[in-house]
This record gives sequence, structure tokens and C-alpha cells, in this order.
Amino acid sequence: MRYNVEPLRTKQEIDDFLWAVARTQHGQRNRMIVLLGINTGLRMSDILKLKVGQVRNKDRTMIIEQKTGKKRWLFLKNLRGELFKYTRYRDDMAPLFPSGRGSEAITVNGVYRAFQTASQFLDRNDIGTHTLRKTFGYHYYQQTHDIAGLMMIFNHSSEQVTKRYIGIERDNIERQLTNFALGIYPDNE
Repeated sequence: MRYNVEPLRTKQEIDDFLWAVARTQHGQRNRMIVLLGINTGLRMSDILKLKVGQVRNKDRTMIIEQKTGKKRWLFLKNLRGELFKYTRYRDDMAPLFPSGRGSEAITVNGVYRAFQTASQFLDRNDIGTHTLRKTFGYHYYQQTHDIAGLMMIFNHSSEQVTKRYIGIERDNIERQLTNFALGIYPDNE
């Protein structure tokens, strides 16, 4: 079955997804993946490359994005407490998100499987690894209306690409169609 991955549009959807991933195997790790993703907008491949020492006790850290090869600052100040609790007994060189099988990082496919398990708890079929990045973008835009800044964060080439990616175009169309009806008249009963 093919489906379109969507952002988590409400606080309730975010809370529900955090609840669901916490109930999967390795729930603490999976919950932290979600928190990091929805608060940084990183691609999953970049999230999974992180080491403990890059994020523990840091307000910001520099990474090189795997897809683009570009440097990017991650603002971590708001996640500092969560990251400290998650990493406090771990070695600086350890992967931030280890697989369940040893000292290697979990794969993107492993995260996808965990997200699919969580999605089943919520009876949803529109959640994937891009959901976190899209959620970040959706809420960043809703709070700031700074499409140019979001384009820079995402390294997108146009406003249209960014708006389509985060689901804003669909929201606008649905809002415009809410009261649009032809040939349908309310009953006078």
C-alpha cells in the first residue's frame, strides 16, 4: 500500500505519537529520535549519524548534512535536558541512537519499522521517517510564517516546494473548500 507521509499537525497528534513510540521496543530511544527530529528538522539519515558527544550538554552543534554535504548548525538548547537524561551514562563516541543489536546505530529502515508499529497503535497509515521533518516544518511555518527561513533550513529551491512538503498547500485548499458546495442545499425540515 502506498501512502503520503504527513506532518503531525496538532499538539495532540504529537503527544499521541510520542506515547505510541514509547511503547515500541526500545521506546526511550525511539521517543528521543522523535523529539530530536521534530525539534531540528533533520533528515533521518543525519539524525542517525549523530554521536553522544555531539549533543550532550550542548546548546548547538555543527553537522554536515549527508544529502547536501552542507554545514548546518543544530539548535539544541530546548532539548538539552532531555538529551542529558538520555545520554548521561553513555560514552561520547557511541552512536546517539544504537540499534538493539550492539554498538552500531539503528538504520533508517529500523526506525521506519518502529514508526510503523507505533502507527498501528494509532490506526494511522500516514506516518514515516519524513513525518518528523515535515512536523518541524509545519509548526515552524505556523509559528513564524517565515517561509524563506524554512527554505534555508530545508535547503529547498522554492516556496512552493517547501509549502507542498510540509502540507500547507493541502491545508489551504481544504480550508477554502470547507464551505464550497454546488447542488447541495440544506434541508428545510
